Amino acid sequence: MASSSGTSSTSILLQSSGSEEDLQLLMEQRKKKRKQSNRESARRSRMRKQKHLDDLIAQVDLLKKQKSLTLKKVNITTQHCLKVEAENSILGAQKTELTQSLQSLNDIINLINTTTTSDHNNYYYNNNNNNNNNNFMMNPMHMAYLNQPIVATADNNMFLW
Repeated sequence: MASSSGTSSTSILLQSSGSEEDLQLLMEQRKKKRKQSNRESARRSRMRKQKHLDDLIAQVDLLKKQKSLTLKKVNITTQHCLKVEAENSILGAQKTELTQSLQSLNDIINLINTTTTSDHNNYYYNNNNNNNNNNFMMNPMHMAYLNQPIVATADNNMFLW
């Protein structure tokens, strides 16, 4: 019995030593597998970082192009604005000049109307008995439509009589 228990304890020892070796081998395999998995994970991480960096570089290039295009548009708009302001200044000066010319013409018409009215009164009183009022109306300077003030319209810059 002792021998059988000795052999069985020896076989248990052999089995447990084999188990320890198997366990050691299994642990080494797991360690190698984990190292390989970590290497693969690190490689994927580096690839993701590189892709992210490439995406950011592409985005920077796109933003630089957009900035350049926007600056060109701003410069064109600024030039257009300066041109419009210059034209506006010229038009303002022309408006002032035309307003003054219009005022001068209206002053001349008022002077003519004043002179014509006094001439008409003198002519009418001097020739009241001669009945020459028809000659007065035939004189173009005495016609009512010629003695109207000149007015400029805002919509088409034409003079109205």
